[in-house]
Amino acid sequence: MVIDLQAVRKHLETEKQRLLAEIEQSQASVSTSDERREGSPFGKREEEATEALELEKRLALERRTRDELARVEHALEKMDKGTYGLCDRCGQPIEPARLEALPVASLCLSCKALQGKDAKVRPVTG
Repeated sequence: MVIDLQAVRKHLETEKQRLLAEIEQSQASVSTSDERREGSPFGKREEEATEALELEKRLALERRTRDELARVEHALEKMDKGTYGLCDRCGQPIEPARLEALPVASLCLSCKALQGKDAKVRPVTG
C-alpha cells in the first residue's frame, strides 16, 4: 500500500482550517455570552454553578481542539521535512494502513503500545 501524500496533505490542510474555525467560533461565543451576562443579576449559586460547568466544558472542548490542531500541524511539518510516515520515537516507518486510518499518527503501533504501558506505570504528577 502506497500513501498518496498530496491527498493526505490536502486532507490535513482542510482539517487544520476546520479546527482553526472551530477555535475562532468558540472564542467568539465567549464574548457574546459575556455580553449577555453583563446585565443579568448574578449571585445565585445555581447560576454560578451552571456557568462554571459550562466554562469547564467549553475549555475542555477547546483544549481537545487545540491538541488536535497541534497533531495536524506536526504532521504537516513532518511532510515539509520529508519525515512524514516515520515514527517520532524509533524512526521506523509507520504502517501505511495506520496512516490511512489516522493521518496524524506520529508513532508506529509498537511505540504507541509502549507509550500506553508507560502511562499506566508512571504515577500522575502535577
